[in-house]
Amino acid sequence: MPTLIQNPTRIQPAGNLPKTIDEYVGRVNNQEQRLSMAHMRSPVGWTEPGQTPEFEEYTIVLRGTLHVRHRSGVLQVAAGQAVVTHPGEWVQYSTPDEATEYVAICLPAFSPETVHRDQ
Repeated sequence: MPTLIQNPTRIQPAGNLPKTIDEYVGRVNNQEQRLSMAHMRSPVGWTEPGQTPEFEEYTIVLRGTLHVRHRSGVLQVAAGQAVVTHPGEWVQYSTPDEATEYVAICLPAFSPETVHRDQ
C-alpha cells in the first residue's frame, strides 16, 4: 500500500539569510536514510557556506535562478533546468539575483554529518 506523507518538516538552514527548507522525505521527516527530498525557497542575496558532501544531489529549479559555484566556475541553473552535484566535489549554492524555489534530492539522504560545510 502506498504511504502518504501528510506534511513536511521544516529544517533549520545554513546561510547568511533565512531560507525555507521543507523536508518531505529524509532522516528528519520520515527517518528515510536512502534518500532525502526537500522543497527549498531562498531569498534574493542568499548564500550558504561551501561544502564537500558525501552524497549526490539532484536539484530541479522551479522558479528563479540557482547559482552553483564549483572549483572550475559557476553554473547558473534557471527555472526548468536541473543540476547534479557529485560526492566529494566542492560546491556552494546561492541566489544572488532573485528569490529562487527548487527541489533537492540527495542520495543517500542529507545529513549534517556528511555535508562537510566549510568553516
